[in-house]
Amino acid sequence: MDVQSNYVMIGNSQPFLDYQTARSTQNKMKRSDFPEDFTFGAGTSSFQIEGAWNVGGKTKSIWDVFSMTKPGNIADGSNGCVAADQYNMFRDDVALIKKVGLDSYKFSISWSRILPGGRLSTGVSREGVRYYSDLIDALLAAGIQPSITLFHWDVPQCLEDEYGGFLSRKIVKDFSEYAEVCFWEFGDRVKNWYTTNEAWSFSVQGYATGLFAPGRGRPQEAITEKERQKRTRLQRSVNLPNCIIDAGNPGTEPYIVGHNLILSHAHAVDIYRRKFQESQGGRIGMINCTFWYEPLTDSEEDRAAAARELDFVLGWFVEPLVTGEYPESMINNVGERLPKFTPEEENLVKGSYDYLGINYYTTNYISNDTTTPTTDSYLTDARTIASIERNGVPIGAKAGSDWLYVVPWGIYKLLLEIKNRYNEPIIYITENGMDDVNNRALNVAQSLSDKMRIDYHNDHLYYIKQAIKQGVNVRGYYLWSMFDNFEWISGYTSRFGIIYVDFDDGVTSRYPKDSAIWWKNFLSKKATPLKKQTEDQYEEGRKRLRRS
Repeated sequence: MDVQSNYVMIGNSQPFLDYQTARSTQNKMKRSDFPEDFTFGAGTSSFQIEGAWNVGGKTKSIWDVFSMTKPGNIADGSNGCVAADQYNMFRDDVALIKKVGLDSYKFSISWSRILPGGRLSTGVSREGVRYYSDLIDALLAAGIQPSITLFHWDVPQCLEDEYGGFLSRKIVKDFSEYAEVCFWEFGDRVKNWYTTNEAWSFSVQGYATGLFAPGRGRPQEAITEKERQKRTRLQRSVNLPNCIIDAGNPGTEPYIVGHNLILSHAHAVDIYRRKFQESQGGRIGMINCTFWYEPLTDSEEDRAAAARELDFVLGWFVEPLVTGEYPESMINNVGERLPKFTPEEENLVKGSYDYLGINYYTTNYISNDTTTPTTDSYLTDARTIASIERNGVPIGAKAGSDWLYVVPWGIYKLLLEIKNRYNEPIIYITENGMDDVNNRALNVAQSLSDKMRIDYHNDHLYYIKQAIKQGVNVRGYYLWSMFDNFEWISGYTSRFGIIYVDFDDGVTSRYPKDSAIWWKNFLSKKATPLKKQTEDQYEEGRKRLRRS
């Protein structure tokens, strides 16, 4: 089936050709297409990559418990106990990052690896600190700048058990203590910080759909048809009929959690600015995710619906940082269920960023929902309907996941919207990538071919370049992901990495996919072509990377 062919209108500018047309006309992207100080990096997160779930005093996180005690919540029944074993292989991984030629590596810190008891009064794990310190030193020695995310969804289980994690305002103090420990221990060498990653994903998938840890929402048998339809289009959603969802309130809990995430972020930024920024010279921000939301039709109703959807995903977390308040559409639609900031909190939250991190993967069509919801739920509060087809034609080529269609022009429209709406902020693209299905019928050598991923990155870079030409202040691009990893509820059924990880050989061997070679050539000043691995080279590499 052909990809949707149409013209994309950007405000009053001339028509911007869509993906299919751009693919046949654009040039191959080069490093020289971007400023010399533009950062190219790759990202991972602690739970997805590290393994070593109970090593060095580390205690369980909510994702340890979610995946280990409820295997029906993960597509293949797996967990992150070993993941890609970066805890034991980080020096090899740093060598691979250097070989590809990336400027920066963005990773997250495991809260319960640093503070096994969740808070400072229970003690700091020196082994945990040593692990991240050694990783940072290895990166710097290789000429790679570390970029750290403090929170990528892995709340210490002890805090979840004690007071419900981010459902309680108590989390703000404990998160602030954890952040300050990290600033003190690592800030002399780390100059780029993010407080949280994808607060939307954590709040909605954890407390509205129940598909992510801690798995709260409306139980499967009680989900309304409207809620079911909406969640199929959400980022990282997977159909898991045996997923166990604990009874929660999808009409209030996502907003409470989101509110506490914003306050935790603001307090951490305040600590950094008051105590560390002057002496350490770093910067700090927040990472948020969003699709681009394209009106299904040119009707006023659908255009308003697309704007509301963006408010309920991106605006929910960015607008308070810029204005101190939630988007007007959320205030109108959610009403008293939406928490309010006190005047003191508004002052703390407003301006609490040096830059914005944006994770973009795909675009959805949005139309206005004229029906009245039968129950309160985040999933229906925006009064929108998401789809990936217009007149029966897909919006783009489908990647490995059902929610991810390749729509590079969406990142251009998104970046212009952020520039115009949020006072021209400094922006880093902190995640951008696509996945393949983990096809176990293929051997490793066969699995290294990923031309679709190469085209994905090339084409998104093309549209980022166009956005920069329009004055968008994009300073860097982090591909997702450097390595295949534990992909949340997809387990090991989905592969996002440019480095293939063999999860079945017992030693998680690494092999460069064609996309890794493409990136090496892209980033190389001389760009010497590299040959694809032969079967013999694959076997030799397998022996070389095997650990005793």
